[in-house]
Amino acid sequence: MLQILLHLIGDYLLQNDWMAARKTRFDLEGWLACSIHSILYTLPFMFFFTATTCVIILITHFLIDKFQLALYWIKLINWRKESTNYGFSDKKPVWVALWLFVIIDNSFHLIINYAAICYFSLYNCSCVQ
Repeated sequence: MLQILLHLIGDYLLQNDWMAARKTRFDLEGWLACSIHSILYTLPFMFFFTATTCVIILITHFLIDKFQLALYWIKLINWRKESTNYGFSDKKPVWVALWLFVIIDNSFHLIINYAAICYFSLYNCSCVQ
C-alpha cells in the first residue's frame, strides 16, 4: 500500500502540466521536464527506502516516461506497430485507449518499484503491500 501511495503522490500530485506535456519530447526542454518530473517523483520514496532503491526508481521512472515504454508494449502485444491510437485498433475510442495506456504505464512503474523495494531496500516486501 505504501508504494502505491508514494507512486500517486509522485506521479500525480508532484507533476504539473508543463512536465506532463513536455517530458516525452526530445529537445532540451523535454529532457529537462522528464528529469525534473523523475526527481520529484522519487522524493517521497526517499523518506522510506534506501538510496539504491531510490536511484533504481528514479532511473526506471525516467526511462519509462521519456521513451513511453508502455506504448511500445501495447503495440507489441496488439501487433499494431503502426497504430496511432496508443497501440490499439482505431475502432477503440481514443479516450478508452488513453486510459488503457495510463493503466499500463502505471503498472510498469508499480511493478518495477515493487521489485526495487524488495530487492534493494532494508525493509522486506511486506511493508509495501
